[in-house]
Amino acid sequence: MSISFQIVVCGSVVADPLQTLEPVIGPTGPALKNEMMLPAVLDPWAGHALYEAAHLARQHPGSKVWLVSLGPKAKLQQVMMTVAQKVPFDLVALDGPASGFTDSFETAAALAGAIGGIAGLDRARLLLYGGWESASRGAGSTLQMVGERLGITEQFQGVDQVTVRDDGSFEVLERIEGGRHQVSVCDAPPAVLGWATGHLPEPRNNPQVGMVNMRTVMPSLQRAKAVAISNTGLRFVSVNLPKQQRATRIVKGMPAEEIAREIVAWVGEE
Repeated sequence: MSISFQIVVCGSVVADPLQTLEPVIGPTGPALKNEMMLPAVLDPWAGHALYEAAHLARQHPGSKVWLVSLGPKAKLQQVMMTVAQKVPFDLVALDGPASGFTDSFETAAALAGAIGGIAGLDRARLLLYGGWESASRGAGSTLQMVGERLGITEQFQGVDQVTVRDDGSFEVLERIEGGRHQVSVCDAPPAVLGWATGHLPEPRNNPQVGMVNMRTVMPSLQRAKAVAISNTGLRFVSVNLPKQQRATRIVKGMPAEEIAREIVAWVGEE
């Protein structure tokens, strides 16, 4: 049985986490100090999702991958020069903020609108990929809300592996509490899959793939629609770096419940 998918990956650019990231209050609200000067990278969780999407598309001829990204156009162009050499995809770009202080609800609305506008997208073959978490929007809610806006109720978060069966259904290996995995079976698309780390390494740069991708990446960036995220109803009281504190005790035989009580009491003192 020939099976093909249309895979849409949601992923944005983030400030390189290897840099010193210092939060400040700017004229428009919280931001990172010298944010526009910081080098940017593709969000690591979104990167896993993109590589897994390309891997699945290679296994099933006729499949196609789109990368839908909301971020400052200049930063997107910078990052795409590298990402485009990794795997084949079509870029759908939105010119807007990619800060970790951007409201995930409004971000989801913008992304869902962009996905709904993709010409020829077949919802019956749609797999919506993205990061389970994010290096900027760590709320873990954006991808879920994108799926809900698109009417996709089959959602899996913390995915490490997807195995497609001969009948078109697919098995999902999904992280759960206690360091374990849950195995689920979805009969057919559409579905939302929020990826954890997956099982694939980062692909090597391939200049030939990059040349093919850039034929669509540059036009997409040129016609990127400007999106204003107003953060309506969102208010930050303060932003600051986490305190660096270390207090180590070595205790043998303490029950897990007692450890949990001590951690809760310690957090409550902060």
